[in-house]
Amino acid sequence: MKRGFANAGLRAGAGAVALLLALCAHHSASADSAGPAGATKAAGAPGKMKAAPMKGNGSGVAVLFQVSDANPQVGKAVPVTLTFEGITDPNGATLRLTADGGLSLGTGEVTRTLPAGGPSTLTVEVVPAAEGVGYLHVFTTQYGASSATSIPVQVGKASSALPASKDLKQGSGGDKILPMPVK
Repeated sequence: MKRGFANAGLRAGAGAVALLLALCAHHSASADSAGPAGATKAAGAPGKMKAAPMKGNGSGVAVLFQVSDANPQVGKAVPVTLTFEGITDPNGATLRLTADGGLSLGTGEVTRTLPAGGPSTLTVEVVPAAEGVGYLHVFTTQYGASSATSIPVQVGKASSALPASKDLKQGSGGDKILPMPVK
């Protein structure tokens, strides 16, 4: 192998390592801004910001959130604070908010551009229409890649994960079956 090609390969490898280190530093900075994992509270509890999970092939925008009301109630506006980090596209990132599962946005669908550089913070109000879990959906796009994050807002007491035993039916083979209506 010629010396020129070996040096080019070494430089390319060093560049890849530098890029990897920069990405790892960015990822840990985003994760650290949410505070220690043990100190974050549940999505429905006020306190520190909670980091939403990120996919490796998404937009690269980190979404931190906090549901400001400890006991959201039906028909009352609930403030949700959103912080966006990791916006590196010089043109900024686009943001779109929607709600479902019994939640409505106070202003309808929200679409805006988030500036590049430091973190951006936005507070939106959602209004629960019924008890249960509703979701505020946060869509971010940067460099042509998109991510979707669903932020749960629990209204009322959380339902039990297991059904009451009286709801179980016994199948012909002796198996326990939970009948569920189809929507």
